[in-house]
Amino acid sequence: MSVLYEKLFRRALYPLYESGLRRRHTLAWLDEYEQAQWLVPERIEALQWQRLQRLLEHCHREVPYYRRRWNELGITPADIRSRADFARLPLLTKSDIRANFEDLKAESLRGELMYKATGGSTGEPLRFGYTRESNDRRTAVMWRGYGWAGSRMGRRTLFLWGGAVGQPGRTQQWKDRLYNALFARRVLNSFHMTESNLGDYAAAMDRYRPEIIVAYVSPLVRLARWMLQTGRRPAFRARGIIAAAEPLHEFQRALLEQAFSCPVWNTYGCREFMLVAAECERRTGLHVNADHLLVELLHSGSTSAHVEPGDAGDVVVTDLFNYGMPFIRYVNGDRAVPAQTPCGCGRGLPTLARVEGRVLDAIRTPDGHILPGEFFPHLLKEVAGVQRFQVVQRRLDRLELAIVRGPGFDAGALPFIRAELAKVLGDSVTLECNFVDDIPLTASGKLRVTVSELDRPDAGSERSG
Repeated sequence: MSVLYEKLFRRALYPLYESGLRRRHTLAWLDEYEQAQWLVPERIEALQWQRLQRLLEHCHREVPYYRRRWNELGITPADIRSRADFARLPLLTKSDIRANFEDLKAESLRGELMYKATGGSTGEPLRFGYTRESNDRRTAVMWRGYGWAGSRMGRRTLFLWGGAVGQPGRTQQWKDRLYNALFARRVLNSFHMTESNLGDYAAAMDRYRPEIIVAYVSPLVRLARWMLQTGRRPAFRARGIIAAAEPLHEFQRALLEQAFSCPVWNTYGCREFMLVAAECERRTGLHVNADHLLVELLHSGSTSAHVEPGDAGDVVVTDLFNYGMPFIRYVNGDRAVPAQTPCGCGRGLPTLARVEGRVLDAIRTPDGHILPGEFFPHLLKEVAGVQRFQVVQRRLDRLELAIVRGPGFDAGALPFIRAELAKVLGDSVTLECNFVDDIPLTASGKLRVTVSELDRPDAGSERSG
């Protein structure tokens, strides 16, 4: 039955919904990307360069911020004839985006933009705009990348994911249930996972019997470890697991494969661009979506020096299709390592050996709750005026939240934060909120969003009062 529905969904229901009802071009873009992935590397580089030149000309003509910055440097799109020339353009930071939000919008597309906010996994939530074509293309790239792991339209999929912040209305809940049912997907809220209810999550998976699991790494690893410790075996055989939102370490991959008896695929993405890179069937590296994005890996502190294969560099991304609010050479706060050898699958897309950064400490509670660090970026992206934040846990029963306030912050946000935290942790943990002028960075220049000091030798006793 599931195979028949998968065929019906892919061939009729999804085209009717996406192309007919929503009038989106996702399927056309997907066909384009499916073909482009098999081009030889030189052809993909040439395609990427053509798209980049077209975008640069648009930015100089339509986007006040880039026109002003490039004119100050005496650079025009006609001067960008090589990769070395492109590296002369300034980097774009989150601070630049906040300070020049309106000027980063294309003048002719201002009224057509949609908006999202990042979760602030580097401690700085960010709002940004994007066009409808950009959104459709990102969805197509996601389908292509997830397809390498066996995920297909209409295939039974379970998401162990973050739940919605706040309380959705009945209409929204009904729409979500209908959407998930049509797309053959079930969503389990990982933010509610505790030591005592891991069996409930395993039972929910058994009832749904997914063919594909898409999950935050930390909660699924926690569940897998519990399954192995208790001898619990899944009552289904998934085709694969797609790990997302956090770096996947090889020991975690081995543990997941042992617990669920299926292969695990690693992915890398961020909210600003959705899927940036993903593993193919060979799982020897993450293919960068170079026909959709331009990804650079730079030496820390440099604006133009690219790292060699095998060395870690700062991730810098240019979205080749968001013409509404273009991000040119955007520093997203992550670090990655380029692969030393190409993948043998035959795709011309370049590969990353691994992605570093965004390592968020999990929060623990006296009653055994394990809250993934992704919860706080997910929550605080909804709070206006939060420029930076950091959560530190020094005791099991207390969290310390430091907030750097900006324009738009309302004191009423604190009860909201406490209420949302109480939904997942109850009253077992107190939250201490402090407003600060700044939050120090780590030695590597990153801001750790969640910091657990419970396992440090110099940390206070977990039972200290």
